[in-house]
Amino acid sequence: MKEKWFYIDSGDGSPSFNMALDEALLEWHSEGKIPPAIRFYGWNPATLSIGYFQKAEKEINMEAVKRHGLGFVRRPTGGRGVLHEHELTYSVIVSEEHPNMPVSVTEAYRVISEGILHGFRNLGMDADFAVPKTEEEKNSLKNPRSSVCFDAPSWYELVVEGRKVAGSAQTRQKGVILQHGSILLDLDEDKLFSLFHYPNERVKERMRKTFKNKAVAINEISRRRISLEEAKSAFKKGFEEGLGIELIPYCLTKEQISQVEKIARDVYENDEWNFKR
Repeated sequence: MKEKWFYIDSGDGSPSFNMALDEALLEWHSEGKIPPAIRFYGWNPATLSIGYFQKAEKEINMEAVKRHGLGFVRRPTGGRGVLHEHELTYSVIVSEEHPNMPVSVTEAYRVISEGILHGFRNLGMDADFAVPKTEEEKNSLKNPRSSVCFDAPSWYELVVEGRKVAGSAQTRQKGVILQHGSILLDLDEDKLFSLFHYPNERVKERMRKTFKNKAVAINEISRRRISLEEAKSAFKKGFEEGLGIELIPYCLTKEQISQVEKIARDVYENDEWNFKR
């Protein structure tokens, strides 16, 4: 018998709703109200999210964020700035005590990311984990130089043809692991690079060049265009295969939705949270 997890496709949500729902799922799982869960979602409007530890004022060009009509939110997880636009966003909520979850963050990350690996393979892509080999690579993981999330493959990052295709971040609270991340379908590089502050144009151009060699969107390397629906079904099946589970569709109750909306208002729509560092 395969273990049954909830599968939640919450569609396109506002930046605050998206982060609040991830937080609520973590909360409900820690209280034993729901089993482990996998959630897929999108963003309306397209949004720049920043990592929990980033300094918004210093690193982000807020004028550009407004000019492009983007949403803006700070995530409860670490990592760097991500433009959520043409992508499938996923989150995984599972107890740290789960028998299949290793204690180490890095190893748990690898186990969860098996689901994404299988998803890429279901789309006919030759995906693999990037494991840093040299000391230099290992050190650059500890001290990333860039504010842009897709810039550096981290431990067990997923790569296709040597380039990063999905970026993920993790937090652990109340005995629960929340890992969420972006699976890029398409990418507007001009827009992405306009959202950050750089010491000067030269640095910006250099980062852009290295970015091109390191990160790629699915539709740039796929032999045919992959739609969002197709990606969803490939990754849903991928999580089932990679984690050896069965996903049971679940819809939030009215009461759950109003709890999420409250967290969204209290935390993620709050400038104190979004700009606090």
